[in-house]
Amino acid sequence: MAPKLPPLRGLAPLCVILLLAVGVVTSRRPEPYYGRLIGHLTQYAHGIRGTVYAVDESTVFIKGFAYDGTGPDAYFWVGDSPQPSPEGTLVPYPEDYSSRDPPILSAHSNTDILLKLPAGKRLRDIKWISVWCRRFTVNFGDVFIPAGLDPPRPRVLPEFKRLAHGLRSGNISVLDAKTFYIPNLHYDGAGPDAYFWVGNGSEPNPFGTKVPNEMGSLNPLRGYQGEDIEIQLPAKLTAYDVDWLAVWCVEYRHNFGHVYIPKDLDVPPALGQTKITTSSTTSKTPHSATNNCKEILDKRLQVRWEIQGDQVQITLSARLRKEQYMAFGISGAEGRPAMLGADVVVAYWDSRANQPRVADYTITHLAQCDGERGVCPDQRLGGSNDAVLVTGRQRDGVTTITYRRPLAAAEPSRDREVLSSRSQSIIAAFGPLNSRSEANAHSFMDTTRHDVQLDFGAQSDNACIGLAELDELGPGAWPARVLSGVTNFTARIGPAGGRRGYTPITDNDITNGFQPYGHPSWGIAWYINDQLIPEIYVERGKTYTFYVEGGDDRTNPARYHPFYISDSSEGGFGQKKEEEQRKQRVFAGVAYDNEGYPFPTAVGRYCEWTHKSVDQANASPTFEQYVRTLQLECAPGDPATLVWTVAHETPDLLYYQCYTHNNLGWKIHVVDPGTAVPKPGDQKARINAAHRICPVASTTFVLVITLLNIAVR
Repeated sequence: MAPKLPPLRGLAPLCVILLLAVGVVTSRRPEPYYGRLIGHLTQYAHGIRGTVYAVDESTVFIKGFAYDGTGPDAYFWVGDSPQPSPEGTLVPYPEDYSSRDPPILSAHSNTDILLKLPAGKRLRDIKWISVWCRRFTVNFGDVFIPAGLDPPRPRVLPEFKRLAHGLRSGNISVLDAKTFYIPNLHYDGAGPDAYFWVGNGSEPNPFGTKVPNEMGSLNPLRGYQGEDIEIQLPAKLTAYDVDWLAVWCVEYRHNFGHVYIPKDLDVPPALGQTKITTSSTTSKTPHSATNNCKEILDKRLQVRWEIQGDQVQITLSARLRKEQYMAFGISGAEGRPAMLGADVVVAYWDSRANQPRVADYTITHLAQCDGERGVCPDQRLGGSNDAVLVTGRQRDGVTTITYRRPLAAAEPSRDREVLSSRSQSIIAAFGPLNSRSEANAHSFMDTTRHDVQLDFGAQSDNACIGLAELDELGPGAWPARVLSGVTNFTARIGPAGGRRGYTPITDNDITNGFQPYGHPSWGIAWYINDQLIPEIYVERGKTYTFYVEGGDDRTNPARYHPFYISDSSEGGFGQKKEEEQRKQRVFAGVAYDNEGYPFPTAVGRYCEWTHKSVDQANASPTFEQYVRTLQLECAPGDPATLVWTVAHETPDLLYYQCYTHNNLGWKIHVVDPGTAVPKPGDQKARINAAHRICPVASTTFVLVITLLNIAVR
């Protein structure tokens, strides 16, 4: 509802309308406003002059700076000693420079200067700001930071009120007097004439002002699906001038949701220190923000970084395959690459939404995330995603994704601190995404194998030359294995076999919709009768026994893999929500308690085929050769016994799977008695099975291949 206005005597109605349309406002904070006053620069030499303000805790503004420019080696200089001294830290000006070293300070007569403190320093960490000559160790002028100085800070507001069109968000922040940060924004985009909208009054109303979107456009808003964006108020409008921010449909005068702006704001002034980075601006100058760059993982991953106040901005670049992630973060132990206890960010390109994604991960166990433990996104464990996407792009086969994260450990139980004072151990990896778009296991060659140190506080640490090419083809897959004519099976855990094993064996499977790279693997898989994910053939009416050795220690998810049989090609019944569980049909290995909760029944001791040294999959042309590089290790105890009588109405295709994790098993073909089945070693097994399940798809595939061959000829 629009606010009620007092009658304006002596003015025609048209004049009233014009006054409302212009939106005359009086700012609640007198302008100009430069932040908290620090003091005036004291002049000792070279005509130093200027008034210094604290913009925020890591930025200062010098109003009317003057310097004659004749010092041979002068820079802005900060430190925490009692007086300016050589032990200070250089503050580059201008902040963006193309040379290897920061430029020497030039002459200024009456310049307004914005200084960003370097290397994660904040005003509380320093005692003075100086114009300092390094060559002759002379202080040309200085100002001291007052004790107890409290700089302006960003203000966190509630989320958007949820009124229409699926509008919702995380807590909105006022970063400075003109900039709003809106995390996790959702909006269905169906409003015919909707905009970000600000104005005055007790409720959003038609007499507001359009605010450009994150790209600076005033076109009607598109849909948003969980994006983090920043928007800036237009012209001279500031957050002190408005009472609310809304998503508003102009044509139908409808409020989709809003948030109120408190009247006691004390946010930083908008002096250009808050830089909105968009995909359009980044694509023009993708690496202008920082000169720090390191190539790791055999030069297949480039890492660029820059400390920005209490955040670090990181850019990852790699030649990623489809549905592959790149991960980077702080090692779980200093002096070595430790995944356990590490704090990493997983970045990837979402091919379905055609946009970049980043997620903050915690590694509590070296196992697939089961919703409680493992390699899990922090949000899935009830924490917060502290990685904020800045931008991303794909060009010339290279995926580049930029994100920010706090220097501090926002959640000490899940996060690790990023140091700005010294180098620290980092880890990185490539790997496949699973069906939840979460990180699956990487191979031994796709992770940091020795200690890699990174100095996040560096300013010009650039050793990048160029990304190495990916080995796209790699070694060929081992043939699919077949088990038929047997009624007793052992089910154990073993390595997935890298580029020859689980994923390539499940590649281009018709029942899997021709997934381009097969089912993603966590790095382990079921070994049935000591064969890697063989396709099992069973007959209706017969009884089969599985001796399961997948582990019985519920406290260790890496060694807890109950066995069950389902119609799901993915498995993981126990980690699914109830509505997802209903989509699976379970045929053995799962029972229900008196309250209707499922639990696994095939839980036995843990047996695993382990590597005698390192993974030799790529160097093993056959699976038989690969097995000779493995050794079987079994924990004390007994295997579980799962007895399954195949009912006559059982579908033609089922899967043996792990109850707690996705993608460990493979196919069970169910046939009628007397049906001819492939024998072990028969390479036609996969094609024949696929044709029985989907003869039309199989015929179409053969037809397409035939037409392609004709076209090539």
